[in-house]
Amino acid sequence: MRAKRVRYHLLVMTVGFLLPAVVKAQQTDSMKADSAAQQQAYESRRGALVKELQDTQDKLGDLRSQRVRLEARIENVLAETMQKRTQQLLVSKEETALLQLDGVLANAQDNMVAQRDRMRALGDAVRRRAGAVLVVTLRADSAGPDALGNATLQIDNVIATTRTYSQVAAQALLTGAVDPLYRSEVLPSTHTVELMLMLGGKPVTQGLNVNALTETVTYVQFTVRNGQLVPTTWTSRGTTPF
Repeated sequence: MRAKRVRYHLLVMTVGFLLPAVVKAQQTDSMKADSAAQQQAYESRRGALVKELQDTQDKLGDLRSQRVRLEARIENVLAETMQKRTQQLLVSKEETALLQLDGVLANAQDNMVAQRDRMRALGDAVRRRAGAVLVVTLRADSAGPDALGNATLQIDNVIATTRTYSQVAAQALLTGAVDPLYRSEVLPSTHTVELMLMLGGKPVTQGLNVNALTETVTYVQFTVRNGQLVPTTWTSRGTTPF
């Protein structure tokens, strides 16, 4: 009986001694399990936060790229707008300058036309007051057949006209036609008139000085007579062009 009590007391003492250690061990295991769960939750949350931060940074990078592209596009649009505006201003200025130049040219043209008309009127008035007309003709109805050749007329030692008579023209002169060699306005002064005509293959020359009068037509006619050129002059006021 006593031995049983002793074993009971020993068993109680052993349980009392081991129970705190078991409880402590259980508490330690529980703490370790809680710590592992907390660590796992922390790692999971941390990974989620890191992923969210990375996504946010990627989106921010995209937004920055879009902003840069948008700014570049805005600058290009502004540059094109400024260029178009500059071209419009240049075209407007050039158009205005051209219009002004056209106005100046039109005004100058009008002035030149008016000046020309005034000069013509003055010239007509001068010719009416101080002008003269010189007319030179050739008559060869007394020349022999096939006698007429080339003719050269000089006024003031300058060739005024030349003639080469065909058979038809020579026949017309032989039948009484008159060839108007020269007609022009001249200064009212003395002029030298000289005619060289080939007659029968020989040159025949005749010249004279003619005094052209104001507002008068002065006629000089060379007539072929006996192989010579005979000049005749006369004036007229009734048939003048003044």
